[in-house]
Amino acid sequence: MTAGGAVACAALLLPLLSAGPSATAERAPADSLQGTFAAAAAEYGVPESVLLGVSYLQSRWDAHGGAASVTGGYGPMHLTDARTAIAEAPHHSHGTEDARGDESRPARSVVEAALPDPAELPPRLRTLERAAEVSGIGADELRDSAAANVRGGAALLAQAQRELGGPAGADPADWYGAVARYSGADDVATATTYADDVFDVIRTGQSRTTDSGQRVELEPDPAVSPDRTQVRRLGLRTADTGRTECPPTVACEWIPAPYEEFGDGDYGNHDQAGRPASQSVDYIVVHDTEASWDTTLQLVQNPQYVSWQYSLRSSDGHIAQHVPLEDVAWHAGNWFVNAKSVGLEHEGFLVSPDAWYTEAMYRTSARLVRYLAKRYDIPLDRQHILGHDNVPGTTAATIRGMHTDPGPYWDWAHYFKLLGRPFTPSAGPDSSVVTIRPEYTRHQPLYTGCAKAGEACAPHGSGAVRLHTAPSESAPLVKDVGLRPGGQDSTTGVNDTGARASTGQQYAVAERRGDWTAIWYLGQKAWFHNPRTQPVAVAAREQVLTPKDGLAEVPVYGRAYPEASAYPPGVPVQAVSPLPYKLLAGQRYVVGDRVPGEYLYATTFDTAGHKVVRGEEMYYEIQFGHRVAFVKAADVRVLG
Repeated sequence: MTAGGAVACAALLLPLLSAGPSATAERAPADSLQGTFAAAAAEYGVPESVLLGVSYLQSRWDAHGGAASVTGGYGPMHLTDARTAIAEAPHHSHGTEDARGDESRPARSVVEAALPDPAELPPRLRTLERAAEVSGIGADELRDSAAANVRGGAALLAQAQRELGGPAGADPADWYGAVARYSGADDVATATTYADDVFDVIRTGQSRTTDSGQRVELEPDPAVSPDRTQVRRLGLRTADTGRTECPPTVACEWIPAPYEEFGDGDYGNHDQAGRPASQSVDYIVVHDTEASWDTTLQLVQNPQYVSWQYSLRSSDGHIAQHVPLEDVAWHAGNWFVNAKSVGLEHEGFLVSPDAWYTEAMYRTSARLVRYLAKRYDIPLDRQHILGHDNVPGTTAATIRGMHTDPGPYWDWAHYFKLLGRPFTPSAGPDSSVVTIRPEYTRHQPLYTGCAKAGEACAPHGSGAVRLHTAPSESAPLVKDVGLRPGGQDSTTGVNDTGARASTGQQYAVAERRGDWTAIWYLGQKAWFHNPRTQPVAVAAREQVLTPKDGLAEVPVYGRAYPEASAYPPGVPVQAVSPLPYKLLAGQRYVVGDRVPGEYLYATTFDTAGHKVVRGEEMYYEIQFGHRVAFVKAADVRVLG
């Protein structure tokens, strides 16, 4: 998308749900966060609405207790100090899975990427250093104090305005160029899209209570009309849009992954496929990169590595597309899911599980997902919009190696609100199905292992609830026999998905006792604390399934593969291998799609030998545990 295209489509920006503040809001006390924004704006001559709008797009005004974002940004203004963040944060791996997830060829595992050399970090990851220079505020204070952080961000905006020759003063329309520069984007389209988003926030207004309990309001200014030509003064490059497949409301760049043969019958790093004519696209999978932006781009361009369709940058929401949507990328660790999905990698090079993502990235990601969902008629629900941590292992042997990103700190509730599909009640209070939906900021369950095994993570909002064997906080967590075949209890580890239900996931209710609700989960009854005064789930009306009469149990699968008789000569039969779980008589699970058994045979560089095998056997996708699963339609009956 060219700069002109970005400007022309500004009016088409996806409407984002907001709670507009009162136009008669009283002036906030000086010692409040609202007062801090007002004081900093006055001190540096920045319009208060511009300062609030930029901060909202970076952090939604949250301070995150001084914790760094996934790209080393601190505080409400997301001042980046990746040098310090790298030194202080551990590097985490999320699994050892074969990214292709296809046993018919050698494993292609994702290796752990090295952290970047602090001396080589780009300017967009060192804005706190510049803020310290222009404001005179110490780096430690800018990281640790929300008030200092806001002042530092105001100083950066004022400096950008001076350098661009813009007037100081209270007219926000004059500050478009300075806002675009604050993004740190190195191309015209991304800087323009970022500034358009900030001014969309200014026009519509916002109001929310931050993670520190502070109420902040930005009154709407629907008449503001900035001069978008100011972005031309920034001297930015024009990104190559090439073969990008993106909505006009995001900035998208074409950085292709290689389709290349390199000997011994091997090739990389994706498969040509001709979707959706060959196979339907049914899933979108949300990942984090586990690498810096530059490293991410280097890896996806390596034919001996793996691939995904899109990468999203944290600081400004910039998108790079690598694999055409018609082709199959190797990203989810499950070949059935890979063949029918699109993979989105979100930048997170520190990979601290308790780090946070910017609002700019959430918004561009949501716009991309809406575009993809409309293009392929993908339902906007949690059985089709999956985290990598919701993708099932293919066999019993692969379960323990499956990745756990984006983890319990990804804000699914906010993400789906941006998608225009907030999780709201759809049934009465005694419904037979619930949708998990804790209040993200206030819901802070204990997690361990963010920095060191067994050590408590810093308190942090979470979209996941913990599941117990009985209606008591002291009861053991439910077991996951796939993760722990020895029968050990699940743990509070941040990467342990064995006893976790995530926002948006839906489960059949097994029992209620006072403030506790039990759901059917991994073949057992799992309890979570769900008080009426502060519920962590809402009522839902959905179809459920249960074993057919006369069956004591039915097997559960990690993929929906065809029966042996469906395979033509020359295509090896793939085992229909059950997972080590059982769906027992009397238990119920929420129904997703009804799908035929399918297998994409694509093990050669020459696509002439590729085949899609479809069987007569039908499957249902179900929400079985933290991850989805499949059961044969012949084994179950659908209720409701």
